This record gives sequence, structure tokens and C-alpha cells, in this order.
Amino acid sequence: MEQTALERRVRVIPATRPVPASGPRRSGKQRVAAYCRVSTDSEEQLNSYAAQKNYYTQKIEENPDWEMAGVFADEGLSGTSMKKRTEFNRMIAACKRGRIDMILTKSASRFARNTVDCLRVIRALKSRGIGVIFEKENINTLTESSEFLITLFSSFSQAESESMGMNIVMGMRQSMKEGKIPFQYSRTLGYRRGPDGKPEIDPDEAETVRLIYARYLEGASLGDIQRELTEQNIPTAEGIKGWSRQVIQNILTSEKYIGDGIRQKTYTTGPIGDRKAVKNNGELPMYYSKNNHPAIIPREVYYRVKEEMARRNSKRKVMQKTAKTEQGKYSAKYALSELLVCGECGTPYKRCTWARNGKKRIVWRCVSRLEFGTKYCHNSPTMDENRLHSAIVAALNEFGAIRAEVKADVLELASLAQGGGEDGGESLLALQTRLKELSEEQAELIDKVLADMKNEELNTQLKAVLEEKQDVMDRIAAQEQDEEKRAAQASRQREMEEWLDRQPLCFTEYDDTLTRRFVEQVTVVDAETIRVKIRDAGIEIEQKLC
Repeated sequence: MEQTALERRVRVIPATRPVPASGPRRSGKQRVAAYCRVSTDSEEQLNSYAAQKNYYTQKIEENPDWEMAGVFADEGLSGTSMKKRTEFNRMIAACKRGRIDMILTKSASRFARNTVDCLRVIRALKSRGIGVIFEKENINTLTESSEFLITLFSSFSQAESESMGMNIVMGMRQSMKEGKIPFQYSRTLGYRRGPDGKPEIDPDEAETVRLIYARYLEGASLGDIQRELTEQNIPTAEGIKGWSRQVIQNILTSEKYIGDGIRQKTYTTGPIGDRKAVKNNGELPMYYSKNNHPAIIPREVYYRVKEEMARRNSKRKVMQKTAKTEQGKYSAKYALSELLVCGECGTPYKRCTWARNGKKRIVWRCVSRLEFGTKYCHNSPTMDENRLHSAIVAALNEFGAIRAEVKADVLELASLAQGGGEDGGESLLALQTRLKELSEEQAELIDKVLADMKNEELNTQLKAVLEEKQDVMDRIAAQEQDEEKRAAQASRQREMEEWLDRQPLCFTEYDDTLTRRFVEQVTVVDAETIRVKIRDAGIEIEQKLC
């Protein structure tokens, strides 16, 4: 049975919005905006910036067919990226809201040096019937041939920008090799620009830096220091009274405070328009400039802070009921939280509050016993805090009584530490001299190899020089690290010597700061005995609890 073909029917859905114009509006005045930009904020460029604004304002107002839609201007910015160009983005937003019909700008390079971004914006504007007139190139983007010309000129601008960027990078790297260290005074606490243009110490801010280092070595945590600085209304480098732990961490780890500087800690990567700074983890060389400017912090104090920071970071967290409890994490609240350990299992003790019959009692207990009962630690005693403190004071009193003998040992150790490196190996100066000779030899061999690439003998010599150079650099780095450790140890021993000279024959009170500074470890031997190890003195004192 044949089916009858259905008749095709077409229904027209009427338009509800006008079609965007493909060119300028045909009735009324055109709303014309102007965009100008200068790439630096120097006085000369800012004068040019003001002149551009005046020029476009006058030009638009003089044309009877145009109506001023605004002058949008960015100053002190690069044209390689749209992201930080506030005025440019505000202008594009106004275009999308239908408030602009035409844009005037000096040239393609002023509009954008990034070809992709430039074409994307121009196409988006063109789809809305909005044209951009580039005066220097005499291009109106609403014409048919405009896109080809825009691509051409934008590519030239981008190439120019990339070439300029490479020149800047080369100049910066040459500056790095010469040991020049730039200073951001507004962000560097403790320094200001001197009359000769070089860094000089700001006395008031330098006191804040020294306070931060001193409090950290006394055992205060970053949070403690942050609270103290905020409570005392001490301003940061930028004059803000809001401190953060990261700012304090940066001050404690910055080599600038010992008079040195490092260049190329970070480097810029990514295509033009999407560049970002990333940490240099060995991809590029770094340049260390020693004794570049006046130091606020002595080197030995700086190295002690580094040691203390590494010690705190190395503290392992207590494991949760899966294995034997390990060493506890660093605590700044009580000195004994990291110094008091169980003589049976080596686990740290923890401060606890016992409440019985309405009375509170502070005691210290082995963390392993608290977490796992007698599974790993069987006989660790509970220690009363008052008796524990009294025993530590008694141990320090005993140490004070024998300080003359200890002082002689300290002086001998300090002398050895300061005169370190006398182990028959090459001196640091000799290694540095050899490194310079190898660098010169390397440069000569590279020239010869480039002239005769197939010469196996030259290639072998170059390889040997490079290997020896790397070995010498490794040995220099190792010696410098040893020098830092010796300096830190000598500083602690000198401090111990000074402390011994200042101490009376008898101490009356327990003090957390004193304990943290001069006690390396307190071991619980049994319920009535502790063993106090004195830091850097090489002695242990066994003390009965009172």
C-alpha cells in the first residue's frame, strides 16, 4: 500500500533583536574612545602618557561626528599580557556593554605586543561592529584587509618585545656575574638607600631584625614572634603592623642580613603573554655575592639559626597507634617538651595536668606510656614538675660550681673550631684559585673545539677539565659548609664562656629560656633520678630529685 508524501511546511519565527552593524553607526554621533599606554613609569614616559591623553581628548572633541566615550590609559605596564592592564580591560567591558563604537590608538604595539591576544580582541570587537583605528599603521580593523596587516604588525611588535626581553635577560645575567645585588628597600626590613645609592643599615629597623633572631634562638616559635611584634605595634618593612609567619621566616633565612646576596633564585618561563616566575632548582646557575653590603646579623648567629631551624624541622611527629612512638615535634611552649626523654624507650615526655579532690597537679609522663600503655615502655615513672624543675636547677648549680674547669675545656674547643680546616687538605683559597685556572682553561678549550669539532683529543681534554672543575666546585661547597658549622659551634662556645663568667655560684629559680639555651637533653633514669646533658660542654650531670 503506497503512502502519501507529507507536504513540507515552513513557519517563520520573527526576529526579536536587531542585527549588529558591520560598521560604524549610520545615524547619530559615533561614540569614540581612545587607548594609550606607556611601558615604564619614568618621568619622561609619564609626560608622554599625559600628552597622549590630551591629544586624544582634543582630537575626539574636535570631530563633529564623534562623541567622547572616554580615554583609557595604562601606565608603567608591559603590553605582553592583558591580565594586569586594568584600563584596557575596563575599555573592553564598556565595548561589550554597547557604550563604545570606535577605538583610537597610536599603534599595534601600544594596543598589544602579543599577536594572539591582539587578534582575539580585534575579532571580538569586530563581531560587535566596533572598529579599532591604528594611527601609525593607518589601519581600520573593520576593513577586509585589516586582519592580515594587524597580524603582520603585531608579529613585528611581539618579535621586538621578545628581542628586548632577551637583551634585558642578558644584561641582568651580566650584572649577576659582576656580583651586583638589587635591593627592594620597601620590602627589606633593616636597610635603606644611602647617599651614595648603596644599602645602609636603618638603626631602628635593624633592632627589630636582631630581636627576631634573638627570640628564635631563645626557643620562640614563629607564631610567638609574630604575636610579640604585633602586640608591641612594631611595623613591618612596608610600614604595616600586620606580621605573618612567612615574613618572619623570610627574615630568618635571608642571606642579606649577613651582608651577602644571591641572584637568580627564580627565573621567568612560559610563552609571551603567559610568563610566570618559578623557583630555580638547578635549571640555571645562581650567583652568590659575599660581603656585598653591611651586615646586621653576625654570620655565626645566622648559621646557628639555620641549625636550629633544621633541628626543629627534623623533629618527627608522634606516630598514631601503628608502631612505637617516635620523637615528638618541636614545641616552643615548654622547654622540657623536647628536652625531657624517657631513659627506657627514648620517647619524649609530655606535660599533663592531674586533677584530684579539687586540686590540680602538673606532672610529666612518657608519651609512649600514654599512647600504648606498657606495650613498648614498661617502667617509665611519672615526674612531678616542681621536683623536676628543682633538680634541673640543682644540676645547673653543680655545673656552675665546676665552671672554671669547664671554661678551660670550652676555650680549647673554641680554639680548635676557629682554626678548623687544618686537616692536611687543600685550603679554600687554593681551591678557589684552581677553580679560576680551570675556568680559563675551559674557555680556551671551547674556542679550540668550536674551530675543530672532530678533534677527539681536544674533546677529551675539555671533558677532563669539566670533570675536574665540577669536583673542585663540590669540594669548595663542602668546605664552606664545614666553615659554617665551625663558626656556629664557635659562637655557641663563646656564648657559653661569657655565660659562665656572668653566672653566680647559686641559681634559685627554674627558667625555660635558660634551660633551652644550655641544656641539650634531660633523661629520666628512674623515679628519683635524672641525667642533665649540658649543651656543647661535653658533660652530663646525674641529679637526684629533691
